Amino acid sequence: MARIKGGMNAKKKHKRVLKLAKGYRGARSKQYRVAKQSVMRALASSYAGRKERKRQFRSLWIARINAAARMNGISYSQMMHGLKLAGVEINRKMLAELAVNDAEGFKTLAELAKSKVA
Repeated sequence: MARIKGGMNAKKKHKRVLKLAKGYRGARSKQYRVAKQSVMRALASSYAGRKERKRQFRSLWIARINAAARMNGISYSQMMHGLKLAGVEINRKMLAELAVNDAEGFKTLAELAKSKVA
């Protein structure tokens, strides 16, 4: 029985990595060994970036809610506490959306939170 060499599989693996490295500068997109390192690092960074983006959005929402709450005479922490006491279950994303696009609706929530805290 003849020996089977791994040339086809190696070629397939190299093509997959070089395709992912397309657009990289210099040897990073041409040579398999360098491209493999760059692709591994890029994939790790993109995974971490997807987690980081969630944190950044949450902090953006909190900043927007805080700014709008202070315009209505209440701090962010007091507002969130007041809403919790009032039994209002609205997430930070929607609160931030209200703060930006519906000032009147946000104002009513702020007044409700104020009355529950006081």
